[in-house]
Amino acid sequence: MPAIIVVGLQWGDEGKGKMIDILSQQAEFIVRSQGGHNAGHTLLTQGQEFKFHLIPSGILHAHTRCVIAGGTVIQPKALLEEINELQKRGVSVKDRLFISPSAHVIFPYHVLLDALLESLRGKEAIGTTQRGIGPCYTDASSRQGIRIAELIRPSALRRKLQTTLPHVNATLASFNKAPFSLEEIVAEYSGYGTKLSSFVAPAEEMIYDAIKQSRPVLFEGAHGTYLDITFGSYPFVTSSHTLAAGVACGAGVGPTRIDHTLGVLKAYTTRVGRGPLPTTLTSKEHALFLPPERAREVGTTTGRERRLGWFDAVLARHALGLSGVDSIALMKLDILDSLDSVKICTAYRLNKEKISLPPQTEEEWEEIEPVYEELPGWKKATSSIKKLKDLPKEARAYLDRIEELLKIPFSFVSLGPDREQTLVLHNPFCPHALSAS
Repeated sequence: MPAIIVVGLQWGDEGKGKMIDILSQQAEFIVRSQGGHNAGHTLLTQGQEFKFHLIPSGILHAHTRCVIAGGTVIQPKALLEEINELQKRGVSVKDRLFISPSAHVIFPYHVLLDALLESLRGKEAIGTTQRGIGPCYTDASSRQGIRIAELIRPSALRRKLQTTLPHVNATLASFNKAPFSLEEIVAEYSGYGTKLSSFVAPAEEMIYDAIKQSRPVLFEGAHGTYLDITFGSYPFVTSSHTLAAGVACGAGVGPTRIDHTLGVLKAYTTRVGRGPLPTTLTSKEHALFLPPERAREVGTTTGRERRLGWFDAVLARHALGLSGVDSIALMKLDILDSLDSVKICTAYRLNKEKISLPPQTEEEWEEIEPVYEELPGWKKATSSIKKLKDLPKEARAYLDRIEELLKIPFSFVSLGPDREQTLVLHNPFCPHALSAS
């Protein structure tokens, strides 16, 4: 059985959670390997809504084992709240959730520093979730981070904090902020360590053994391609590597062990917070879309409305190459059902010249103009359709044009939030299964 990575190809919020939920039906291990509780997945299954931030959404399938790998950053209180919420709703996590001792821990000073640094930027603020993700990754890179391995050992936690806190408090003093108390943090976080210790396991070894034994493993990417710290729309990015290679690296898995990479795209484009969105809808076009609540375009983590844009084939094409995508899941086609026409950005214009790659500088992002193709809309509901051939011909033409531009086949087309509202054209876990074509 294969090892599959699911990766977002836009600015996050593409619908990866739904694809993880569908593929988890065949997976034995589901792995989250980068980012922290700044990510969010919302799933609607059997009439129930579940929101995930750290725990892989495959936990809803009773046969799965879920791993939070070493490339993540963990806020222990948030993770414990997520565990408790699942248990209250009847989802068992005992002997099913495993945490790598190599994952780094988010402390209160990371959250405060995140907010202070964002406020310093003023009008140039990036729009972070202010959950301490960036400062935690900064500590990891500067070799002064504290990991789960220390969190579950009170003496090690104290020793590490004794080294780290003086530097933190010196920085806070420059902002005229009160210092953090060593004893208070040790007391609070030792308690978290005690509660989480039963979940800590040699996660990377578990993943390696599962792949070696040909057991199905699913890697759950967080965020999206253009939030990648290196290849995203810098500086409006997250602090981790969000490409398929970053997902594998954060899980401690060599790239040759991955059999299939599934790229997830919305049928249009969205992003939360500041930063470029070349295909942003005009106010008139925005009025024709469903309201954000009905379109399900409110951030799971931030509660902020997402900005809307037309499908951007330039960004999608480039993202496919960055992650070596084998097939595509196209999500939320149903949101376009009410439109008279739909647009696809096929190129950009910069300084009167057509370009076919994303820009590199903030100035160029601001200056580019999208070049559109306009196609007729279908003005028919698609959410109950079960076969690709039964889609309105205009919707089929829209899909065909996107596939033609990207030169990568579709594996899934999503027509609504429910698991059942999905056309399965090719399941990489079950390559010989009947399709919905």
